[in-house]
Amino acid sequence: MKLRKLIIVLLAVVTVSCKPGTNQVAEPKAPAEAKIRLTSYSSQFEVYAEADPFVVGKTGNVLSHFTFLSDFKALENAAVTISLIVGDKQISQTLEKPTRKGIYSFDLNPSVPGNGKIVFEVKDTLGKSDFLESSVIVFSDEQTANVEAVKLEPSKTNTIVFTKEQSWKIDFSTDNPVIQPFGEVIRTTAQIQSALDDEIIVSARTTGMVIFSGSNVLEGLSVSSGQTLFSISGSGLSENNSSLRYTEAYNNYLKAKADYERQTELAKDKIISEKDLLSTKNEYDNAKAIYEMFNKNFNVSGQNVTSPTTGYVNHLFVKNGQYVEAGQPVISVSKNKILLLKADIQQKYASVADKIQSANFKMSGNDKTYTLEELNGKVLSVGRNSNSDNYLIPVSLQIDNTAGFITGNFVEVYLKTISNNKAIVIPNTSLLEEQGNFFVFVQITPELFEKREAKVGTSDGLYCEILTGLNPGDRIVTKGTIMVKLAQASGALDPSSGHNH
Repeated sequence: MKLRKLIIVLLAVVTVSCKPGTNQVAEPKAPAEAKIRLTSYSSQFEVYAEADPFVVGKTGNVLSHFTFLSDFKALENAAVTISLIVGDKQISQTLEKPTRKGIYSFDLNPSVPGNGKIVFEVKDTLGKSDFLESSVIVFSDEQTANVEAVKLEPSKTNTIVFTKEQSWKIDFSTDNPVIQPFGEVIRTTAQIQSALDDEIIVSARTTGMVIFSGSNVLEGLSVSSGQTLFSISGSGLSENNSSLRYTEAYNNYLKAKADYERQTELAKDKIISEKDLLSTKNEYDNAKAIYEMFNKNFNVSGQNVTSPTTGYVNHLFVKNGQYVEAGQPVISVSKNKILLLKADIQQKYASVADKIQSANFKMSGNDKTYTLEELNGKVLSVGRNSNSDNYLIPVSLQIDNTAGFITGNFVEVYLKTISNNKAIVIPNTSLLEEQGNFFVFVQITPELFEKREAKVGTSDGLYCEILTGLNPGDRIVTKGTIMVKLAQASGALDPSSGHNH
């Protein structure tokens, strides 16, 4: 009997659960927190907004993040007006300052349904305005609005959340790939040298011993034009004694001057002839010229070696007490303003060598890459032949030394050739390398990024060619790639790093 009663009860439960006319499979409901996401760009700003679905007669929040495109930092001081326009109906709200750094929280209550648009007006302290616009739909009922909002939710498969608050704290940016001519790039090294008209070598004008005074003359020393560096003295030498020759020239000058002055007075009284006076004057002029030449370049101690220009001591060829011959180089001074880069390329590039039009440079131990245009440089020459000592083809470039290059050092060079072939090009900073494969982070929203593999072609040190994996309309992370990767590795957001969605 007990078993029979239990069966009757179970049958009754099943009968109640399956009443005729009821749906056995319930229709899925939209989550209460459904949001629509709006992204728009102007010439100055990016705006990313998370909004409640727009429903007639219901107040919805529009949480808006404003970012400067110049540095991708948060907008901190500006009045922003939001306008919802549907047909000829418009509602607006103005906030004079951010709700919190970079974020403006608006509340809108639509009055009519239909297709419309959201317009943001950003007005800075100078009164200049910038406008950003996004299309929206205002629904008649909340259920439909939520269901449609769920349909617009971006897929989170293989994606990483990186909030605006996180990106504002680091060196971060996004941009679209560009399509531009990208020719063959020849990667090589170059030695930095002083330009021919930038370095001056000073030679000894007399034979003698090098004598350094109290000041230290070292390579790299900053010197000014005419500054005395050291002297070369011939004192004590039996031959080519500059001190003796200087003294002799001085004495000859004094004697010739006295003779000329005396005979000038005698000529006034017709005591000597004009011919004798002219001969004495000639001797005086010769003695004076010789003495002034010695006096300009020598003294009693010998030759004063002075700097021919303002710059730096590039090379010191002598030591204190060293014997030098007249004409021997003793020191070189460089202005250190114009540099010459001497590179060599393999003969297999001979067919494209004459197409080299520009270059990028990277110093060892420095992550920064410089362009030829940035350094006001130019390609001077490309060799047309090689020799038995060097089978490589020489390439010479000239740059202004505005980046602190040091002569004698080597730099990594990317020689760029002219090409009519266009390619999708992105900055090298966009790339993430993992086990020999390259990836980029493609923006789904300004806070959601897809990790996508890309096949990379040639690189010029700053930019690289993308063969597959990207489309021109994709927006990618161009700075801060490693931080987005770390956000992926963490597997969760730091609760204190950003706002709650």
